[in-house]
Amino acid sequence: MIRDRPTGKYSLRAGLQPAGACGRIAECGGLDGSVFREIGVFSVKICGITTREDGRMVSDIGADAVGLNFYPRSRRFVSLEAAVQIARRLAPGVRKVGVFVNASAEQILDAVGCVPLDAVQLHGDEPPEMLAQLGTIPVIRAFRLSQSGLGAAAEYLERCRQLGAVPAMVLVDAYHPGAYGGTGQRADWPAAAAYPLAPWHPPLVLAGGLDPDNVAEAIRAVRPRAVDTASGVEGPAGRKDRRRVELFVRRARQALAELQGDGER
Repeated sequence: MIRDRPTGKYSLRAGLQPAGACGRIAECGGLDGSVFREIGVFSVKICGITTREDGRMVSDIGADAVGLNFYPRSRRFVSLEAAVQIARRLAPGVRKVGVFVNASAEQILDAVGCVPLDAVQLHGDEPPEMLAQLGTIPVIRAFRLSQSGLGAAAEYLERCRQLGAVPAMVLVDAYHPGAYGGTGQRADWPAAAAYPLAPWHPPLVLAGGLDPDNVAEAIRAVRPRAVDTASGVEGPAGRKDRRRVELFVRRARQALAELQGDGER
């Protein structure tokens, strides 16, 4: 990632200015250099947090990243106001990832500044140019694995490299026609295991149908750097289930620990 000044603050491109991107900066606590920081590499992300209680619970249990879904058509959608309240209840050090589907750069900047977010996850049809437009805001780029496997992702990432906008991490999810994720369907593990395709490719996050019963097997098969789940740790009412979260986090961390020093992605 490129930094434009010795203070380490992240830059924005294409003329996008923080003050113009969020009309409620003063209300939401301001937009300064602390918002744009390296995401680092997390291990376990619980996505689709919709309440302050669930956010605090999963972060206390040991998830080191949470996903806040800003896609209005998702059943896990949260408003900016709700996301701010959730973020305030998280345990210290937990990374806040905003999930977006075909949002504008201005909408993304609004959320980054207001929550604030540590990274954004692009889960729609956003072109590589969008990553360049977001400048040095850490981006997790999601790819839904279809019959073409990682071919389309490889082409996309090469274009990102040409633009100097390689994402911080890559997430692979299951493909389902007409859906942008969160379906609970299992991703193509053999296809995902072919990643990385080149030494410069970012760390891999595996998602898609992961739950406490299969996460260890998935990690052994794919060897990702991190895992991500939403429906896999939910109860009947759609809220996060403490027992399922505890099992998922523990089993994921145990399996990921086995990869330490053994070439994890």
